[in-house]
Amino acid sequence: MGTYFQKPVVSEKNNVVNQNQESSQESKEELDAGALFVLQSKGSWVHCGYHLTTSIVAPALLSLPYAFKFLGWAGGMICLIGGALVTFYSYNLLSLVLEHHAQLGRRHLRFRDMAHDILGPRWGRYAVGPVQFAVCYGAVVGACLLGGQCIKAIYLLFNPNGSIKLYEFIIIFGALMLILAQMPSFHSLRHISLISLLLSLAYSAGATAASIYIGHTSKGPEKEYSLSSDSQDRVFGWFNGIAIIATTFGNGIIPEIQATVAPPVKGKMFKGLVVCYSVICVTYFSVAVSGYWAFGNQAEGQILSNFVVNGNPLLPKWFIFLTNAFVILQFAAVGVIYLQPTNEVLEGVFSDPKSEQFSIRNVIPRVISRSISVAIATTIAAMLPFFGDINGVIGAFGFLPLDFVLPVILFNLTFKPSKRSFIFWLNLSIAVIFSILGVIASVAAVRQIVTDAKSYTLFANV
Repeated sequence: MGTYFQKPVVSEKNNVVNQNQESSQESKEELDAGALFVLQSKGSWVHCGYHLTTSIVAPALLSLPYAFKFLGWAGGMICLIGGALVTFYSYNLLSLVLEHHAQLGRRHLRFRDMAHDILGPRWGRYAVGPVQFAVCYGAVVGACLLGGQCIKAIYLLFNPNGSIKLYEFIIIFGALMLILAQMPSFHSLRHISLISLLLSLAYSAGATAASIYIGHTSKGPEKEYSLSSDSQDRVFGWFNGIAIIATTFGNGIIPEIQATVAPPVKGKMFKGLVVCYSVICVTYFSVAVSGYWAFGNQAEGQILSNFVVNGNPLLPKWFIFLTNAFVILQFAAVGVIYLQPTNEVLEGVFSDPKSEQFSIRNVIPRVISRSISVAIATTIAAMLPFFGDINGVIGAFGFLPLDFVLPVILFNLTFKPSKRSFIFWLNLSIAVIFSILGVIASVAAVRQIVTDAKSYTLFANV
């Protein structure tokens, strides 16, 4: 499948017209079903904000108190604020690069298109493309696993001695994903992304209120905020905490999200980022601070787990049920958003760009291929319930380069700022620092896998 560039067509009034409406004028070599059918450019900056929020403000934010456990108050707040500032800056740079090439008549719809055009064909095909695919598909598998775990938590809340296994709940969640995966294009998910935004606000408010309530009552644990006394564990803990926070800000699909915006694209991504980071400010900081304050070093990997101790809920069951239900629904939305790069690749391979999108020729391969991709993700999640550790490695190798390193490099190569300018050295510093952090975080993630390996079993009921 060749690289696809969306070339704007200018009318007599010099208005840019959506390439998808002019696809019949493209030569056979330029037609790409993945771009034409999945990455349709019809959305507004508001829709862009919805997609950005869903792809970043995910239930992974419920692990922020756990990250603070390794970093302490000062380290946790510095990393959280730093992560917000750096990713907002990096994503904005990436959008400026995309806008620049769009104005030159070469609108990049995918991350690998950018890498192909700016870094060279080999980077797009053998480095950026595979890394992005691994990150996004890993996020889909992670969503299936964590969604299944949340369903199991609700089940055990009302039936503590229940015998249904985790993999069965993962299959139930996979069935929901299977239905949502059939949405034809990224743009068609805009309403799901809006609901996802509201869900993130709802469960974050629930987690914050619950943490404050438990922290003020005798039900909560004794608050202890000290770091590990073992220097080696403390150092690896720092990098583990940094990797967790960096991953919560991760978004490996900025170009694909911007591709859903109708031309002209100038300024729309920035508005979408403002929407997204407004939600981040409300949710991330409230959950991180309240959760760590309430539970300290006893904060679990997901803060909702702290609301039930030895099978005894510390809150009304209906409250825990509702919060988990919000999380489950948003996991489904997040999973289907990160499935889009996979859908785009499958569409490019199996669909015919010269046939109608909803023709029998294209609908049948679409349903079959997407169903198989969800079934594979569900099977992996059910087989490997420790996939969270594996996802840590994928995040360190993937999210950090895609979200922190590549944007500043692409900006410097595209706009060529003076080597004496502040922005050149700022970008270079970000690239170097986060490249080093990526390597160290990868080592820490692999170490965690080795540490936990003794408890790994296929289809484990954890």
